[in-house]
Amino acid sequence: MTSPPNARQKTPYDGLVTQGTVTLVELDLCLLEAQSTGQAIEFVLTSHYELNSDQIGASLSAYFGAPYLAFNSTLARSELLHGQLKREFVEAQGWLPLYESPSGLRVMCLDPEAVRGLRMVPQAFTRIKKFNYAVTTQREFQQTLNQLYGVSAHGGSINKLLADLDGIQSHERDESLLASAASDNELVKFVNKVIIDAYHQKASDIHIEPMPGKLKTGIRLRVDGTLQNFIEVPAQFRQAMVTRLKIMCDLDIAERRKPQDGKIQFKKYGPLDIELRVATIPSTGGVEDVVMRILPSGEPIALDKLNLSTLNMQRTLATIERPYGLFYVCGPTGSGKTTTLHSILKHLNTTDRKIWTVEDPVEITQKGLRQVQINRKAGIDFAMIMRAFLRADPDIIMVGESRDRETVALGVEASLTGHLVFSTLHTNSAPESVTRLLDMGMDPFNFADALLGILAQRLAKKLCVCKVAYTPDSQELASFVAEYSDELRNTPAWQLDAPGEAQKLIAHWQQNFGEDGQLRFYHRTGCAQCQHTGYLGRIGLHELLVATDEIKQLIQTRARVADIFSTAVSSGMLTLKMDGMEKTLLGLTDLKMVRMVCIK
Repeated sequence: MTSPPNARQKTPYDGLVTQGTVTLVELDLCLLEAQSTGQAIEFVLTSHYELNSDQIGASLSAYFGAPYLAFNSTLARSELLHGQLKREFVEAQGWLPLYESPSGLRVMCLDPEAVRGLRMVPQAFTRIKKFNYAVTTQREFQQTLNQLYGVSAHGGSINKLLADLDGIQSHERDESLLASAASDNELVKFVNKVIIDAYHQKASDIHIEPMPGKLKTGIRLRVDGTLQNFIEVPAQFRQAMVTRLKIMCDLDIAERRKPQDGKIQFKKYGPLDIELRVATIPSTGGVEDVVMRILPSGEPIALDKLNLSTLNMQRTLATIERPYGLFYVCGPTGSGKTTTLHSILKHLNTTDRKIWTVEDPVEITQKGLRQVQINRKAGIDFAMIMRAFLRADPDIIMVGESRDRETVALGVEASLTGHLVFSTLHTNSAPESVTRLLDMGMDPFNFADALLGILAQRLAKKLCVCKVAYTPDSQELASFVAEYSDELRNTPAWQLDAPGEAQKLIAHWQQNFGEDGQLRFYHRTGCAQCQHTGYLGRIGLHELLVATDEIKQLIQTRARVADIFSTAVSSGMLTLKMDGMEKTLLGLTDLKMVRMVCIK
């Protein structure tokens, strides 16, 4: 049966009438205007009526019978998916691959029926067997394109800029020609674009990894602690790119046999007020790797936003609010030690205190702090500045890193003469830090008198809001208790084999972490916001050793790490793993991530 000649054809926007957002007459008038002006109907509608993307998306979803996919600002570029597709092509075809998930390749479309019918996506990605098509609005499709391929405001998309490099010739050994190539306008824009895109993807590090011969140079970004592929650069541009970065941080472009360190003040070259710490390292095949740590200028995080547990927060405040003494934050590179110290300084930063800091580099600035940056070329190191601080009437001193005997000794001396001293250490745990400092040659009696506490920390991936809570069965709960108690084994605090002790621990958790007295465990699921990984952002795990009288006595007798650990746990210290396991009960992270960062 055919429709009458004048019957109205259905449109993807009829759902707006069903919603009551616009009337049928208003929609038809917009359709006529779109036809006469050549504009997209979506833009005509939004110019006349206050419509949001969710309303339009719901209408499109009902019409095409496909899920609506909104713009996701956290979506990251995947070189595997987007590197082989030019922006112009996907823009013309009206579809865009986003990420791979258990249900298949997620494809954002303007018209899912047409895209599915053309079967162009399976032809482009032959290795993938399943595809998941979703519809989106034209505005959000354009936003996603700009996010993954870049916008023209700062030099175009990353792929377009890479294509524009073709005119640059390789001059691997001629320094004058190499410097000229490094100053080429297209290469300058490309390097800037890499840094800008890495910053917008919330990367902490950029790894440039050249391969010898004619193999491509890989660029990877570290996001939330995990490296992911970003883009590959043809071999002929690798040395010019490295030279450009050396020029930006004033390094010797002729020196390729030794590692070099430098800094880039990016606001000189681009629109971002960030600093990059740069390390160049000669690697096999006569090439140089470059690793850049992105140091965003910004305000410190408030102390109560550091995810310290209630117990650790109370004990930390009681420790750092002493008038004098020595407090350390320890952990591996990238564990957030400097961030924590600046949060502590923010808490203590009042008009009646003079606070000096010496850092390498100054990553976070605060009003009221007097901050000094290390300059080893000028002979300015931590020990020299520490000696200067002691003549500058400080109340509080923060030393970026205690890496040698002289710096540690000056910190002990300053704390014993009435100053509050903070510093960082590259050690694995709080008890181990004590023996490390004593091994540097510290007098155990002076050091014991000076020490206030040591905070060890790690960063674990945080569960996304798409996590799902469930009630554990008795076997899973017993296994959880057993793993928690492993941290206490061979300490006086370990009594969980005794009858009823495990139940006391479970009752304690139910009271502090339970919902209506019931414990909940959580597992990740995955959504568009977290790119179907189940994790988004990171969370701190902490281990706080407070220098009690018992701990000070052990330090004075140069006791073993095991004895210091045992005494600290008996006096209330939560180990890194114990703190992490309690945070899994709050749904902040999961056991897999805790095990990963707290492995011994």
